[in-house]
Amino acid sequence: MIRVPKMTTEPSASGAIEYRVGNQLDLAQVIELYRASTLGARRPVDDTERMQHMLERANLVITAWAGPTMVGIARSLSDFAFCTYLSDLAVRLEYQRSGIGKELMRRTQELGGKATLYLFAAPAAVDYYPHVGMEAGSGWMLKHGQTLR
Repeated sequence: MIRVPKMTTEPSASGAIEYRVGNQLDLAQVIELYRASTLGARRPVDDTERMQHMLERANLVITAWAGPTMVGIARSLSDFAFCTYLSDLAVRLEYQRSGIGKELMRRTQELGGKATLYLFAAPAAVDYYPHVGMEAGSGWMLKHGQTLR
């Protein structure tokens, strides 16, 4: 049986940012956050059906809130034993460099059990991940529409 975290709410140590677990979110808020973080340039934000599927099918989603405003999201797929793929990490531009992204990753790793946390960095974020302690490895992808030779 896979342990999927239930929706929870927990304030940060400072109390200014609240962290929540769960993917029962307003899709319009999620899309708006992606656009406000620049991740929208690399995600299908104009295809609401596809975005809805991405959100619904993620089994580990952690969000950061400043009052009623969603300021960050970590959207992952995990088996909670071996690997957690952090497919989306987004923080509003005006909240970046305040530790929210790092805290979202920390909580993702914590809730992922013994799983190793994996992600692909956006080109603009390549230097960020080593800065917070992540190691580079080898990764490969086969994009939609491509075929194996």
